[in-house]
Amino acid sequence: MRKTIYLSLCCVGVLSASEQLGDIDIVEQVTSEVVENVSSEEIKSADLAEALQRNIPSVSMIRRSGIANDVILRGQTRDNINVIVDGAKIYGACVNRMDPPTSHIVTHAIDEVEVLEGPFDVENFGTLSGEIKVTTKKPTKDINGEIEANVGSFGYKKYSGTISGGTDRVRMLFTASTESSEQYEDGDGNDLATQLANYTRDRGLSGYNYAPQYEDMDAFEKTMMMGKIFVDVTDNQELRLSYTANRSDNVLYPSSKMDAIYDDSDIANLEYIGKDLGKYSKKLYFQVYNSQVEHPMSTQYRVVGEDGYMTHKLTTEMTGVKLKNSVDIIGDREITYGIDGSKRNWDGHYYMTMVSTGMTRDAGISIDDVDTDNIGLFLKSKRESGNLKIEWGARYDDTSVDTQSSTEKDRNFYDVSANVFATYKVADNTNVFGGAGKSSRVPDARELYNTKYKTLEDGTVQRILNGNPDLKQTRNYELDFGVEQFFTGGKVKVKTFYSKLKDYIYYNGDKMMNNFENIDAHIYGAELSGNYSFTDDLILNAGVAYKKGRKDTLPTGQTDRDLADISPVKLNASLSYDYDDQGFVQLSVVSAGKWTDIDSDNGEQELDGYTVLNFKTSREFNNGIVLSAGVDNITDETYTITNTYKDLILMTDTTDTMLINEPGRYFYVDAKYKF
Repeated sequence: MRKTIYLSLCCVGVLSASEQLGDIDIVEQVTSEVVENVSSEEIKSADLAEALQRNIPSVSMIRRSGIANDVILRGQTRDNINVIVDGAKIYGACVNRMDPPTSHIVTHAIDEVEVLEGPFDVENFGTLSGEIKVTTKKPTKDINGEIEANVGSFGYKKYSGTISGGTDRVRMLFTASTESSEQYEDGDGNDLATQLANYTRDRGLSGYNYAPQYEDMDAFEKTMMMGKIFVDVTDNQELRLSYTANRSDNVLYPSSKMDAIYDDSDIANLEYIGKDLGKYSKKLYFQVYNSQVEHPMSTQYRVVGEDGYMTHKLTTEMTGVKLKNSVDIIGDREITYGIDGSKRNWDGHYYMTMVSTGMTRDAGISIDDVDTDNIGLFLKSKRESGNLKIEWGARYDDTSVDTQSSTEKDRNFYDVSANVFATYKVADNTNVFGGAGKSSRVPDARELYNTKYKTLEDGTVQRILNGNPDLKQTRNYELDFGVEQFFTGGKVKVKTFYSKLKDYIYYNGDKMMNNFENIDAHIYGAELSGNYSFTDDLILNAGVAYKKGRKDTLPTGQTDRDLADISPVKLNASLSYDYDDQGFVQLSVVSAGKWTDIDSDNGEQELDGYTVLNFKTSREFNNGIVLSAGVDNITDETYTITNTYKDLILMTDTTDTMLINEPGRYFYVDAKYKF
């Protein structure tokens, strides 16, 4: 077992924050951290967002349900963060973020995760302020595999299996998992249905409680399968094919007025890699991918749906292609150039179903068959000279957004992104690093065209466009700086950033329509992290992150200058003891301050701080069996980590909005057999 575990948690843009999932390997670079062996170490849940929140100071989570939660990365979320899975850009279909991109791949299938903060990626379209890059398991030549079972509190069950093998030329892998859970209980013993009923009581919203026959239903069911084939066409050319299917059913979202009936996604990916093809090609890469998501959400499980229920069905499809080539020029300088193209279709429709007759009628369009087409050209370079390493990149984007709506206009966007980043080794044990960058992202179909409907007192239906077809694209101008100091037994790292957001796309909850607006804003922050080995067997890891966000210009009619989604100061720390070469115990803490810097104009609420203690132990036996056990939230604290920015449609009586508490004390046991 490894004797050193690094928890270098990031806060500056180009330095990535990565999950520490127990006894893992971290391959650290200045521009990113790569967390390896995720599938073996994140055993408590298949939810990647929850894993990141539990272990990284600069990452917070938006709790919506028992699974499929969203992330906030250094004050940024939603389309301001790119999610890339094996090079393919992934989107969810739900306008209310019930299926964020991170929910379409589970930790069981993940090999490593790289988290990149800031505008320092030119290869992928729309990396405004950060990126989560997921690499899934790879097939091997030797036949091997594992079977795993996990059970936990609140009826949680997860079963998974993987098998891989092949020849010198062809390697294959198949992995699958199934996961389900009853409704979890918070520290006060309230499950999801009870938390909802407690909120709606005396607020005139009891119609959105779960109907009696659904009060005790499971919180979610989720299955996943992934197959891969890697073929060595020649000694220096490889072809990779993969397919991933994700199926989630009956996912409860108590703080919303609807639940997900199902959420189905399919991701197909083809990659070609050629190495050392000639003088002008050190590495040639070609990729084409397609992802499709179908997501109907409904009032079917609520009291208001007993006679007739509304369903909002959304679909999205993303097709992308990338071609890039790397070549060495002028000694050790590497140049990479390429073209990146994509097309995303997004479509949404409302339907009304009468229970007595089973008849369903059309109830209106929410997103009218919108295509977002992008073509981008990029160039980047890196060079090392003595103690100095410099990387730079540039990208040009041409994007069109076309809607089938007869009342709304199409849009076109053009922009250039660029960045430079340098690392200098001041001494054998000291590095300084810094960079500057500019990036952009265009408004999506929801922000431009999303439509809602309101029934008036006279029975007529009013169409409300809460999108804004006149939105400008958002630009991020960012500076980053940091110092890293190594010493006997450990290291300390300090990182800072300042981000200027021009034409930031922001939600104005006071308006009756065209709720999305462009404002100017800024975010800055710092992080202190490090690790220390008291002995070869006893290791302390810790990191604390702070950030502040302010509006430079105000949304129409509002006065609060605090920016939404800026979570409070957060600490992550762990103490690990390897009692022999095959076993360890770990005590960890996650703590956050009070959430007092809030955008009260747009629904955010002050939240109490919290401190949560977790314990985990694991032992590997010589026969291939690995047994692990743990308890999270040892003190059974009742606490909330998610705020209520109004760009999500949540349960509210217009005075305040429902908050979901986190799970109470949670026990789990995991058994794995590796062969």
